[in-house]
Amino acid sequence: MHLNHDNHTPAAASITFDDFLKVDIRIGTIVEAEPFPEARKPAFKLKIDFGPAIGVKKSSAQIVDRYALDELVGRQVAAVVNFPPRQIGKFMSEVLTLGFADEEGAVILFAPDRVVPNGSRLF
Repeated sequence: MHLNHDNHTPAAASITFDDFLKVDIRIGTIVEAEPFPEARKPAFKLKIDFGPAIGVKKSSAQIVDRYALDELVGRQVAAVVNFPPRQIGKFMSEVLTLGFADEEGAVILFAPDRVVPNGSRLF
């Protein structure tokens, strides 16, 4: 699923602004987090509220190395909301929660540094 995490990798090929607009990245608030022991790679099941236009969506997130379940609810995160749903075991992941690899390769969630309305779109 993940591409190269190496921060020395050159930038990807150029795209147009219209290409960028095709990827719908929104902010949502995690309203529920639970273990996902059936996942092949350690992960949590998240329910994320993206506001009235998009609603609550489910996501499988490989963030267990840096986050505890009890610190996730109420946290805002960024996610791609217009990828097709993806079956992960018996769980249907509806959005791709975004993060960056730290120096050890663990995922650090991508989020605003101040609270913004759920459903706000990245531009």
